[in-house]
Amino acid sequence: MPSPRRFLVASTSLPLTAGWGWNLSVYVGLFTVLLLLMGLLLWMLLKQLRNSVGSSTLQPHLGTDEDAILMLLAARSNAQRQEIKAAYKKAFGKDLVKDLRSELGGKLEDLIVALMYPTILYDAHELHKAIKGVGTEDEVLIEILASRTCDEIKDIGKAYKKEYGNKLEKDIMGDTSGHYQRLLVILAQGNREEGVDESRVEKDAKELFAAGEEKFGTDEDKFINILGNRSAEHLRKVFDAYKKIAGCDIEESIKDECTGNLEALLLAVVKCAKSVPAYFAESVRDSMRRAGTDDETLIRIMVSRSERDMLDKALLYLCGGND
Repeated sequence: MPSPRRFLVASTSLPLTAGWGWNLSVYVGLFTVLLLLMGLLLWMLLKQLRNSVGSSTLQPHLGTDEDAILMLLAARSNAQRQEIKAAYKKAFGKDLVKDLRSELGGKLEDLIVALMYPTILYDAHELHKAIKGVGTEDEVLIEILASRTCDEIKDIGKAYKKEYGNKLEKDIMGDTSGHYQRLLVILAQGNREEGVDESRVEKDAKELFAAGEEKFGTDEDKFINILGNRSAEHLRKVFDAYKKIAGCDIEESIKDECTGNLEALLLAVVKCAKSVPAYFAESVRDSMRRAGTDDETLIRIMVSRSERDMLDKALLYLCGGND
């Protein structure tokens, strides 16, 4: 059976010349099938979510058609949901989100309210909640800052400052420490280098090897500087070179050399550099493999990735991810 990545390329990279015998109706048909596949995965996840919370935490309110609300809003793009929210305000003079909160409950309420956030503001909201709540939700900081593009990170930073009055980096520094803090702050800048510097690939691989496997102790700063600042394209080449030098994948070395939140963050950066959809497919699978579904993670991933790479993630998930 071909790997998930090959399957994805074969499914989405279609010939564009008439000589292949493809016509518009074929493309439309295939696109429709792919959309249905994406919708199928979304529905599977929603069903899993609803089943996991049980009747004790999700009670339908009298006069509310929860399925209609769910299917109406989940089937629309974020931009369309913002238009619906504005039209609702204009027609009825009420805040749609407040009305939804009053009519729904439990995890369904959490999901629907999350869907109503503008995409970038939702990421900013989740980061703020992770930092300002009791303790720090490190898995949220790691997931968002390791997976977003530089442009997305910069937009999130602007939205965070506008919404909460503080710089994201400042709040991160106030809630974390050590090498973990340093890498989070680097990622929060959204200033990764662009492209691949072929002359530096081998050098970076050797420096990573020297910083970990080759020495007693670990030079965490070297891992942070290289993994936090190089582009994903460059890092993929570095990882290939590293495997030839070290005889193992970079992930194995990180697990041997680092611990705790720094280890988790470095691993997330590596996985996202290799494939963001695969990283989230694995996260979705993990959220439903535990004793009881990790509803917060499942909601956050579904909402935040629905218009970024849900289709890619769906294909990887249904093909078994990296198993």
